[in-house]
Formats: sequence, C-alpha cells, structure tokens
Amino acid sequence: MVNSFVSPAYQVLRVPVEKIRANAYNPNAVAPPEMRLLYRSIKEDGYTMPVVCYRLPDQDAYELVDGFHRWRVITEHPDIYEREGGCLPVTVIDRPISDRMASTVRHNRARGTHSIELMVGIVGELVEAGMSDAWILKHLGMDADELLRLKQVSGIAALFADREFSRAWEVAV
Repeated sequence: MVNSFVSPAYQVLRVPVEKIRANAYNPNAVAPPEMRLLYRSIKEDGYTMPVVCYRLPDQDAYELVDGFHRWRVITEHPDIYEREGGCLPVTVIDRPISDRMASTVRHNRARGTHSIELMVGIVGELVEAGMSDAWILKHLGMDADELLRLKQVSGIAALFADREFSRAWEVAV
C-alpha cells in the first residue's frame, strides 16, 4: 500500500525572518541560562532543526507553531542573523488554528515545561471553539485530571458547560 502523506520535514524552506511572526498562544517558557545554551548551540552547530510555521492566507508571511526560541535567537543576535543571511529553515503545516495550538502544546510538552497561565488560555480557547474534552485530551496529550485542574484554575464556569454534575446539594424527599 502506498502512503501519499509526506512529512513536512522533507520540505524545508529558507524563509526570511522578517516574514515570520510569533503566535499568541505559545505556553512554553525558557529560562535565561537555557536561552544562552540555545544561542551557543546555534552558534556552534547552526540550525539543526527547522522551525514549524503556518503560512498565513493571502499574505507573504508565516506564523510560528513551534520554534519560537530558535526564532528569538536569530532576531536577538546579529551575529546569527548575519551568518544565516537573515533566514530560518521552516517546515510548513496547513492546519486550522485549533490543530496548530494543539501542535504547539505537543511540541512543548515533549520537550519540557510550559506556562500554566497560557495553558489555561489555550484550553479556554479550544473549549470556546467547540472542541470537546475528549478532543483536547487526545490532541494535547493530557489526562482527564490535568484538564480538570486547568479548567479549575481558570475559574471560568463556561469551561464546565459540557459537564453533568450531581444534584448532591438538593435535599432528597
């Protein structure tokens, strides 16, 4: 059986950094020592992994899905910018916003820690977009307790709209 799917990593583009913008939903945070290490890694080895972007419709621009900190290195360090000719290696995914958000979270979770506040925001946006708890659990790689905790931290009652609750507060007659 022939599979027609081709992974984005086989189609790396050289994109001017000025055409790439950060997304508004990345919950990942990197401490200054790790940022210095990332800079050193890129300085010593170059970019060994492309950033992942979504091509913005009707624009000659891209939005980051994964690789925000690698993008920061080239934008904040003139030596790297000059060496790379102002360009980054980019793979492109063409997915709706909810899938892009899920992809960002999966990439970050596979690597380490991320911001609880931003995760709460992502969960809230996905719920508002009509994604079910099952969809969120599957696509963000969470378990039910983690999702429940994020919803509780939010304090937003609307995040619980699809839940059935017991009537324990009612007096039985």
